[in-house]
Amino acid sequence: MLRTHYVSEIKPEMEGRSVRIAGWLHEVRNIGKISFMQVRDHTGIVQVTAKSGEVSEEIIKSTEMPRESVILVEGTVKKNAQSKAGFEIVPTKITNLNPLAERIPFDVTSKVPAELDTRLNHRHIDLRRLETTAIFNIESTVLGSFRTILSKQKFQEIRAPSIVDAATEGGAELFSIKYFEKTVYLAQSPQLYKQLAVIGGMDRVMMVLPVFRAEKFDTPFHLNESTQMDIEMGFADHNDAIKMLVKVASGIESDVMKKNSADLERLGVKLEKSKVTVLTYKKAIEKLSANGHKIEFGTDFNRENEAMLQSLCGEMLIIKEYPTALRAFYSMPNKKNPEISNSFDMLYKGIEISSGAQRIHLPDLLEQAIVKRGMDPKNFEFYLTAFKEGAPPHAGWSIGMERFTMKLSGQHNIREASMFPRDRNRVIP
Repeated sequence: MLRTHYVSEIKPEMEGRSVRIAGWLHEVRNIGKISFMQVRDHTGIVQVTAKSGEVSEEIIKSTEMPRESVILVEGTVKKNAQSKAGFEIVPTKITNLNPLAERIPFDVTSKVPAELDTRLNHRHIDLRRLETTAIFNIESTVLGSFRTILSKQKFQEIRAPSIVDAATEGGAELFSIKYFEKTVYLAQSPQLYKQLAVIGGMDRVMMVLPVFRAEKFDTPFHLNESTQMDIEMGFADHNDAIKMLVKVASGIESDVMKKNSADLERLGVKLEKSKVTVLTYKKAIEKLSANGHKIEFGTDFNRENEAMLQSLCGEMLIIKEYPTALRAFYSMPNKKNPEISNSFDMLYKGIEISSGAQRIHLPDLLEQAIVKRGMDPKNFEFYLTAFKEGAPPHAGWSIGMERFTMKLSGQHNIREASMFPRDRNRVIP
Protein backbone atom coordinates (compact mmCIF):
# COMPACT_ATOMS: atom_id res chain seq x y z
CA MET A 1 0.00 0.00 0.00
CA LEU A 2 1.19 3.51 -0.75
CA ARG A 3 -0.19 4.84 2.55
CA THR A 4 0.51 3.70 6.08
CA HIS A 5 -2.51 5.50 7.55
CA TYR A 6 -5.79 7.10 6.61
CA VAL A 7 -6.15 10.65 7.89
CA SER A 8 -8.68 9.63 10.55
CA GLU A 9 -6.25 7.08 11.98
CA ILE A 10 -3.57 9.65 12.89
CA LYS A 11 -3.73 11.06 16.43
CA PRO A 12 -1.74 13.74 18.33
CA GLU A 13 -0.24 11.09 20.60
CA MET A 14 1.55 9.69 17.54
CA GLU A 15 3.93 12.68 17.64
CA GLY A 16 7.31 11.84 16.17
CA ARG A 17 6.06 8.86 14.15
CA SER A 18 6.70 8.66 10.43
CA VAL A 19 3.55 8.27 8.31
CA ARG A 20 2.54 8.19 4.67
CA ILE A 21 -0.84 9.59 3.62
CA ALA A 22 -2.34 9.56 0.13
CA GLY A 23 -5.15 11.66 -1.26
CA TRP A 24 -5.92 14.97 -2.92
CA LEU A 25 -4.58 18.46 -2.34
CA HIS A 26 -7.66 20.16 -0.92
CA GLU A 27 -6.25 23.64 -0.37
CA VAL A 28 -2.86 25.36 -0.12
CA ARG A 29 -1.81 28.67 1.46
CA ASN A 30 1.61 30.21 1.15
CA ILE A 31 2.36 32.77 3.88
CA GLY A 32 5.86 34.10 3.63
CA LYS A 33 8.22 31.18 4.11
CA ILE A 34 5.53 28.79 5.32
CA SER A 35 3.25 26.64 3.14
CA PHE A 36 0.10 25.11 4.61
CA MET A 37 -1.36 22.22 2.62
CA GLN A 38 -4.71 20.62 3.37
CA VAL A 39 -4.59 17.00 2.22
CA ARG A 40 -7.86 15.06 1.96
CA ASP A 41 -8.74 11.40 1.78
CA HIS A 42 -12.18 9.86 2.18
CA THR A 43 -11.86 9.90 5.99
CA GLY A 44 -10.96 13.55 6.51
CA ILE A 45 -8.46 16.39 6.05
CA VAL A 46 -5.04 16.90 7.61
CA GLN A 47 -2.72 19.90 7.61
CA VAL A 48 0.75 19.47 6.13
CA THR A 49 3.07 22.33 7.12
CA ALA A 50 6.28 23.05 5.22
CA LYS A 51 8.59 25.76 6.63
CA SER A 52 11.48 27.07 4.61
CA GLY A 53 14.70 26.08 6.36
CA GLU A 54 13.09 23.08 8.05
CA VAL A 55 12.31 21.18 4.85
CA SER A 56 14.05 21.00 1.48
CA GLU A 57 13.48 23.56 -1.25
CA GLU A 58 12.17 20.71 -3.41
CA ILE A 59 9.34 20.15 -0.91
CA ILE A 60 8.60 23.90 -0.74
CA LYS A 61 8.36 23.98 -4.54
CA SER A 62 6.11 20.92 -4.64
CA THR A 63 3.49 22.76 -2.55
CA GLU A 64 2.83 24.98 -5.57
CA MET A 65 0.98 22.22 -7.46
CA PRO A 66 -2.72 22.90 -8.27
CA ARG A 67 -5.58 21.91 -5.98
CA GLU A 68 -7.03 18.43 -6.48
CA SER A 69 -3.65 17.04 -7.46
CA VAL A 70 -3.33 13.40 -6.40
CA ILE A 71 -0.45 13.24 -3.96
CA LEU A 72 1.53 11.07 -1.56
CA VAL A 73 2.93 12.76 1.54
CA GLU A 74 5.61 11.20 3.69
CA GLY A 75 6.35 12.99 6.95
CA THR A 76 6.38 13.15 10.71
CA VAL A 77 3.45 13.73 13.04
CA LYS A 78 3.82 16.89 15.15
CA LYS A 79 1.43 18.17 17.82
CA ASN A 80 -0.15 21.53 17.00
CA ALA A 81 -2.80 22.94 19.34
CA GLN A 82 -3.84 25.50 16.70
CA SER A 83 -4.72 22.77 14.21
CA LYS A 84 -8.32 21.51 14.34
CA ALA A 85 -7.07 17.93 14.56
CA GLY A 86 -4.53 18.78 17.24
CA PHE A 87 -1.59 17.84 15.06
CA GLU A 88 0.01 18.45 11.67
CA ILE A 89 2.40 16.58 9.44
CA VAL A 90 5.87 17.94 8.67
CA PRO A 91 6.69 16.56 5.21
CA THR A 92 9.90 14.80 4.27
CA LYS A 93 8.72 14.01 0.74
CA ILE A 94 5.74 15.04 -1.42
CA THR A 95 5.01 13.13 -4.62
CA ASN A 96 2.55 14.18 -7.31
CA LEU A 97 1.17 10.79 -8.35
CA ASN A 98 -0.64 12.00 -11.48
CA PRO A 99 -0.19 15.63 -12.64
CA LEU A 100 -3.50 17.20 -13.69
CA ALA A 101 -4.16 17.27 -17.43
CA GLU A 102 -7.60 18.90 -17.19
CA ARG A 103 -8.97 21.87 -15.25
CA ILE A 104 -11.21 20.91 -12.32
CA PRO A 105 -14.74 22.07 -13.34
CA PHE A 106 -15.85 23.51 -9.98
CA ASP A 107 -14.64 24.30 -6.49
CA VAL A 108 -14.49 21.10 -4.42
CA THR A 109 -14.22 23.08 -1.17
CA SER A 110 -17.77 24.42 -1.78
CA LYS A 111 -16.66 27.98 -1.06
CA VAL A 112 -18.01 28.74 -4.52
CA PRO A 113 -21.27 26.74 -4.85
CA ALA A 114 -21.93 24.79 -8.03
CA GLU A 115 -25.30 23.88 -9.55
CA LEU A 116 -26.47 20.31 -8.92
CA ASP A 117 -26.53 19.49 -12.64
CA THR A 118 -22.96 20.70 -13.01
CA ARG A 119 -21.91 18.52 -10.11
CA LEU A 120 -23.76 15.51 -11.49
CA ASN A 121 -22.15 15.99 -14.90
CA HIS A 122 -18.82 15.57 -13.11
CA ARG A 123 -19.94 13.23 -10.33
CA HIS A 124 -16.44 11.77 -9.87
CA ILE A 125 -15.31 15.26 -8.86
CA ASP A 126 -18.42 15.95 -6.81
CA LEU A 127 -17.75 12.82 -4.75
CA ARG A 128 -14.61 14.56 -3.47
CA ARG A 129 -16.74 17.21 -1.74
CA LEU A 130 -16.93 16.51 1.96
CA GLU A 131 -20.69 17.12 1.92
CA THR A 132 -21.23 14.57 -0.85
CA THR A 133 -18.98 12.10 0.93
CA ALA A 134 -21.10 12.56 4.06
CA ILE A 135 -24.33 11.72 2.19
CA PHE A 136 -22.94 8.45 0.88
CA ASN A 137 -21.40 7.58 4.23
CA ILE A 138 -24.95 7.81 5.58
CA GLU A 139 -26.32 5.77 2.70
CA SER A 140 -23.75 3.05 3.40
CA THR A 141 -24.96 2.91 7.00
CA VAL A 142 -28.57 2.66 5.79
CA LEU A 143 -27.73 -0.39 3.67
CA GLY A 144 -25.60 -2.06 6.30
CA SER A 145 -28.13 -1.44 9.05
CA PHE A 146 -30.99 -2.80 6.92
CA ARG A 147 -29.14 -6.06 6.40
CA THR A 148 -27.89 -6.36 9.98
CA ILE A 149 -31.25 -5.74 11.66
CA LEU A 150 -33.08 -8.18 9.40
CA SER A 151 -30.39 -10.85 9.63
CA LYS A 152 -30.90 -10.80 13.41
CA GLN A 153 -34.61 -11.36 12.73
CA LYS A 154 -33.76 -14.48 10.69
CA PHE A 155 -34.30 -12.94 7.26
CA GLN A 156 -32.38 -14.47 4.36
CA GLU A 157 -31.04 -12.25 1.57
CA ILE A 158 -32.05 -13.25 -1.96
CA ARG A 159 -31.80 -11.79 -5.45
CA ALA A 160 -34.51 -11.21 -8.06
CA PRO A 161 -34.22 -10.59 -11.83
CA SER A 162 -34.40 -7.13 -13.37
CA ILE A 163 -35.81 -8.53 -16.63
CA VAL A 164 -39.47 -9.59 -16.55
CA ASP A 165 -42.07 -10.77 -19.01
CA ALA A 166 -44.99 -8.59 -17.82
CA ALA A 167 -45.97 -5.79 -15.46
CA THR A 168 -46.07 -6.72 -11.79
CA GLU A 169 -47.71 -3.59 -10.39
CA GLY A 170 -50.37 -3.02 -13.01
CA GLY A 171 -50.29 0.70 -13.68
CA ALA A 172 -46.77 2.07 -13.90
CA GLU A 173 -45.25 2.45 -17.34
CA LEU A 174 -42.48 0.01 -18.16
CA PHE A 175 -39.20 0.26 -20.02
CA SER A 176 -39.31 -2.29 -22.82
CA ILE A 177 -36.14 -3.93 -24.08
CA LYS A 178 -35.31 -6.33 -26.90
CA TYR A 179 -34.54 -9.78 -25.49
CA PHE A 180 -33.48 -12.08 -28.31
CA GLU A 181 -36.67 -12.63 -30.37
CA LYS A 182 -39.13 -11.06 -27.95
CA THR A 183 -39.88 -7.85 -26.07
CA VAL A 184 -39.52 -7.90 -22.29
CA TYR A 185 -39.39 -5.25 -19.59
CA LEU A 186 -37.21 -3.85 -16.82
CA ALA A 187 -38.76 -4.77 -13.48
CA GLN A 188 -40.65 -2.06 -11.61
CA SER A 189 -40.77 -4.25 -8.50
CA PRO A 190 -39.44 -7.61 -7.24
CA GLN A 191 -42.86 -8.26 -5.74
CA LEU A 192 -43.79 -11.52 -7.45
CA TYR A 193 -40.38 -13.07 -6.90
CA LYS A 194 -40.11 -12.40 -3.18
CA GLN A 195 -43.59 -13.88 -2.81
CA LEU A 196 -42.52 -16.96 -4.74
CA ALA A 197 -39.55 -17.34 -2.39
CA VAL A 198 -41.89 -17.34 0.62
CA ILE A 199 -44.23 -19.78 -1.10
CA GLY A 200 -41.13 -21.89 -1.69
CA GLY A 201 -40.65 -22.18 2.06
CA MET A 202 -37.92 -19.59 2.68
CA ASP A 203 -40.33 -17.89 5.11
CA ARG A 204 -38.44 -14.59 5.66
CA VAL A 205 -36.57 -12.95 2.80
CA MET A 206 -34.95 -9.59 2.18
CA MET A 207 -33.34 -8.00 -0.85
CA VAL A 208 -31.69 -4.82 -2.10
CA LEU A 209 -32.07 -4.22 -5.82
CA PRO A 210 -32.67 -1.64 -8.58
CA VAL A 211 -36.17 -1.03 -9.95
CA PHE A 212 -37.24 0.91 -13.01
CA ARG A 213 -40.26 3.12 -13.71
CA ALA A 214 -40.88 4.78 -17.05
CA GLU A 215 -43.07 7.66 -15.88
CA LYS A 216 -41.86 11.05 -17.06
CA PHE A 217 -41.05 12.32 -13.60
CA ASP A 218 -39.83 15.86 -13.16
CA THR A 219 -39.83 16.25 -9.39
CA PRO A 220 -37.14 16.29 -6.67
CA PHE A 221 -38.68 13.10 -5.20
CA HIS A 222 -38.56 10.62 -8.10
CA LEU A 223 -35.98 8.67 -10.08
CA ASN A 224 -36.50 6.39 -13.06
CA GLU A 225 -34.01 3.93 -11.64
CA SER A 226 -34.02 3.64 -7.86
CA THR A 227 -32.98 1.17 -5.19
CA GLN A 228 -35.49 -0.72 -3.09
CA MET A 229 -34.88 -2.45 0.22
CA ASP A 230 -37.55 -5.16 0.37
CA ILE A 231 -38.80 -7.85 2.71
CA GLU A 232 -41.45 -10.55 2.57
CA MET A 233 -42.46 -12.67 5.57
CA GLY A 234 -44.54 -15.84 5.60
CA PHE A 235 -47.34 -16.76 7.99
CA ALA A 236 -47.84 -13.06 8.71
CA ASP A 237 -50.35 -10.28 8.15
CA HIS A 238 -50.00 -6.54 7.63
CA ASN A 239 -49.76 -5.84 11.36
CA ASP A 240 -46.75 -8.16 11.62
CA ALA A 241 -45.15 -6.42 8.65
CA ILE A 242 -45.79 -3.00 10.21
CA LYS A 243 -44.02 -4.06 13.42
CA MET A 244 -41.02 -5.20 11.39
CA LEU A 245 -41.00 -1.96 9.40
CA VAL A 246 -40.94 0.10 12.61
CA LYS A 247 -38.09 -2.02 13.96
CA VAL A 248 -36.05 -1.59 10.77
CA ALA A 249 -36.73 2.10 10.05
CA SER A 250 -36.21 3.13 13.67
CA GLY A 251 -33.08 0.99 13.88
CA ILE A 252 -31.61 2.53 10.74
CA GLU A 253 -32.31 6.02 12.05
CA SER A 254 -30.60 5.17 15.36
CA ASP A 255 -27.59 3.68 13.61
CA VAL A 256 -27.16 6.79 11.46
CA MET A 257 -27.34 8.98 14.57
CA LYS A 258 -24.69 6.84 16.26
CA LYS A 259 -22.33 6.02 13.37
CA ASN A 260 -22.63 9.17 11.26
CA SER A 261 -22.60 11.97 13.81
CA ALA A 262 -19.66 13.67 12.08
CA ASP A 263 -21.36 13.37 8.68
CA LEU A 264 -24.60 14.85 10.04
CA GLU A 265 -22.62 17.70 11.56
CA ARG A 266 -20.87 18.27 8.23
CA LEU A 267 -24.28 18.54 6.56
CA GLY A 268 -25.72 20.76 9.28
CA VAL A 269 -28.35 18.16 10.20
CA LYS A 270 -29.59 17.65 13.74
CA LEU A 271 -31.16 14.20 13.71
CA GLU A 272 -33.25 13.14 16.68
CA LYS A 273 -35.02 9.89 17.48
CA SER A 274 -38.43 9.91 15.83
CA LYS A 275 -41.62 9.00 17.63
CA VAL A 276 -43.62 6.44 15.62
CA THR A 277 -47.35 7.07 15.10
CA VAL A 278 -49.76 4.58 13.50
CA LEU A 279 -53.22 5.61 12.30
CA THR A 280 -55.75 4.48 9.73
CA TYR A 281 -56.32 6.09 6.35
CA LYS A 282 -59.76 7.13 7.59
CA LYS A 283 -58.26 8.89 10.64
CA ALA A 284 -55.66 10.58 8.44
CA ILE A 285 -58.43 11.93 6.20
CA GLU A 286 -60.25 13.24 9.25
CA LYS A 287 -57.14 14.95 10.62
CA LEU A 288 -56.42 16.61 7.27
CA SER A 289 -60.03 17.77 6.85
CA ALA A 290 -60.01 19.25 10.34
CA ASN A 291 -56.95 21.28 9.36
CA GLY A 292 -58.15 22.73 6.08
CA HIS A 293 -57.13 19.91 3.70
CA LYS A 294 -60.46 18.69 2.35
CA ILE A 295 -59.96 15.22 0.82
CA GLU A 296 -62.62 12.79 -0.33
CA PHE A 297 -62.38 9.22 0.88
CA GLY A 298 -60.64 7.18 -1.83
CA THR A 299 -58.21 9.94 -2.82
CA ASP A 300 -54.47 9.43 -2.42
CA PHE A 301 -52.35 11.92 -0.50
CA ASN A 302 -50.28 14.58 -2.25
CA ARG A 303 -47.07 16.21 -1.01
CA GLU A 304 -48.93 18.97 0.84
CA ASN A 305 -51.10 16.38 2.60
CA GLU A 306 -48.05 14.36 3.63
CA ALA A 307 -46.28 17.45 4.98
CA MET A 308 -49.38 18.40 6.97
CA LEU A 309 -49.69 14.89 8.41
CA GLN A 310 -46.08 15.07 9.54
CA SER A 311 -46.69 18.35 11.36
CA LEU A 312 -49.78 16.87 13.02
CA CYS A 313 -48.53 13.38 13.84
CA GLY A 314 -44.73 13.37 13.96
CA GLU A 315 -41.82 12.56 11.68
CA MET A 316 -42.28 8.78 11.43
CA LEU A 317 -45.89 8.02 10.57
CA ILE A 318 -47.56 4.81 9.40
CA ILE A 319 -50.94 5.05 7.68
CA LYS A 320 -52.77 1.75 7.26
CA GLU A 321 -55.99 0.35 5.78
CA TYR A 322 -56.03 2.25 2.50
CA PRO A 323 -58.99 1.85 0.11
CA THR A 324 -58.48 -1.33 -1.93
CA ALA A 325 -58.87 0.56 -5.20
CA LEU A 326 -55.78 2.68 -4.40
CA ARG A 327 -53.45 -0.27 -3.87
CA ALA A 328 -51.70 -2.87 -6.02
CA PHE A 329 -53.87 -5.75 -7.19
CA TYR A 330 -52.20 -8.26 -4.86
CA SER A 331 -53.11 -6.35 -1.65
CA MET A 332 -55.38 -8.39 0.61
CA PRO A 333 -58.89 -6.92 1.09
CA ASN A 334 -60.08 -6.66 4.68
CA LYS A 335 -62.39 -9.52 5.68
CA LYS A 336 -64.93 -7.21 7.31
CA ASN A 337 -64.90 -4.61 4.54
CA PRO A 338 -63.40 -5.63 1.15
CA GLU A 339 -63.36 -1.98 0.08
CA ILE A 340 -60.52 -1.51 2.60
CA SER A 341 -57.19 -3.29 2.16
CA ASN A 342 -54.66 -4.64 4.65
CA SER A 343 -52.08 -2.18 3.35
CA PHE A 344 -49.94 0.63 4.71
CA ASP A 345 -47.42 3.37 3.94
CA MET A 346 -44.70 4.93 6.07
CA LEU A 347 -44.09 8.67 5.88
CA TYR A 348 -40.77 10.01 7.14
CA LYS A 349 -40.18 13.72 7.55
CA GLY A 350 -43.14 14.50 5.30
CA ILE A 351 -42.56 12.07 2.42
CA GLU A 352 -43.55 8.47 1.70
CA ILE A 353 -40.51 6.20 2.07
CA SER A 354 -42.17 2.79 2.31
CA SER A 355 -45.24 0.92 1.14
CA GLY A 356 -46.49 -2.55 2.01
CA ALA A 357 -49.40 -4.88 2.59
CA GLN A 358 -50.61 -8.33 3.40
CA ARG A 359 -50.75 -10.13 0.06
CA ILE A 360 -53.59 -12.11 -1.43
CA HIS A 361 -52.56 -15.76 -1.05
CA LEU A 362 -55.87 -17.31 -2.22
CA PRO A 363 -55.65 -18.09 -5.97
CA ASP A 364 -59.30 -17.45 -6.86
CA LEU A 365 -59.32 -14.10 -5.08
CA LEU A 366 -56.00 -13.19 -6.70
CA GLU A 367 -57.27 -13.97 -10.20
CA GLN A 368 -60.38 -11.87 -9.56
CA ALA A 369 -58.17 -8.95 -8.52
CA ILE A 370 -56.07 -9.25 -11.68
CA VAL A 371 -59.16 -9.23 -13.92
CA LYS A 372 -60.69 -6.33 -11.98
CA ARG A 373 -57.61 -4.24 -12.79
CA GLY A 374 -58.00 -4.92 -16.51
CA MET A 375 -55.05 -7.29 -16.79
CA ASP A 376 -54.93 -10.71 -18.43
CA PRO A 377 -54.53 -13.64 -15.99
CA LYS A 378 -52.69 -15.53 -18.75
CA ASN A 379 -49.76 -13.13 -18.28
CA PHE A 380 -49.57 -14.26 -14.63
CA GLU A 381 -50.05 -17.97 -15.18
CA PHE A 382 -46.76 -18.97 -13.52
CA TYR A 383 -47.61 -16.69 -10.59
CA LEU A 384 -51.17 -17.98 -10.14
CA THR A 385 -50.03 -21.58 -10.40
CA ALA A 386 -47.73 -21.09 -7.42
CA PHE A 387 -50.67 -19.95 -5.29
CA LYS A 388 -52.62 -23.06 -6.25
CA GLU A 389 -49.83 -25.21 -4.89
CA GLY A 390 -49.86 -24.21 -1.24
CA ALA A 391 -49.24 -20.51 -0.55
CA PRO A 392 -49.17 -19.42 3.11
CA PRO A 393 -50.55 -16.06 4.30
CA HIS A 394 -47.76 -13.52 3.90
CA ALA A 395 -46.97 -9.81 3.96
CA GLY A 396 -44.13 -7.46 3.15
CA TRP A 397 -42.93 -3.98 2.32
CA SER A 398 -40.32 -1.95 0.48
CA ILE A 399 -38.26 1.06 1.58
CA GLY A 400 -36.99 3.50 -1.05
CA MET A 401 -33.30 3.73 -0.17
CA GLU A 402 -32.64 7.06 -1.86
CA ARG A 403 -35.70 8.73 -0.34
CA PHE A 404 -34.83 7.53 3.16
CA THR A 405 -31.20 8.63 2.71
CA MET A 406 -32.32 12.00 1.34
CA LYS A 407 -34.37 12.71 4.46
CA LEU A 408 -31.84 11.32 6.93
CA SER A 409 -29.13 13.52 5.40
CA GLY A 410 -31.31 16.64 5.21
CA GLN A 411 -31.33 16.91 1.42
CA HIS A 412 -34.12 18.34 -0.72
CA ASN A 413 -33.47 16.56 -4.02
CA ILE A 414 -33.39 12.79 -4.35
CA ARG A 415 -30.62 13.00 -6.94
CA GLU A 416 -28.27 14.09 -4.13
CA ALA A 417 -28.78 10.63 -2.61
CA SER A 418 -28.22 8.67 -5.82
CA MET A 419 -24.57 8.33 -6.77
CA PHE A 420 -25.28 8.19 -10.50
CA PRO A 421 -28.96 9.18 -10.84
CA ARG A 422 -31.18 8.22 -13.74
CA ASP A 423 -34.08 10.52 -14.51
CA ARG A 424 -35.91 11.36 -17.73
CA ASN A 425 -33.00 13.48 -18.98
CA ARG A 426 -29.90 11.91 -17.43
CA VAL A 427 -28.26 8.67 -18.56
CA ILE A 428 -24.63 9.71 -18.00
CA PRO A 429 -22.21 9.47 -16.36
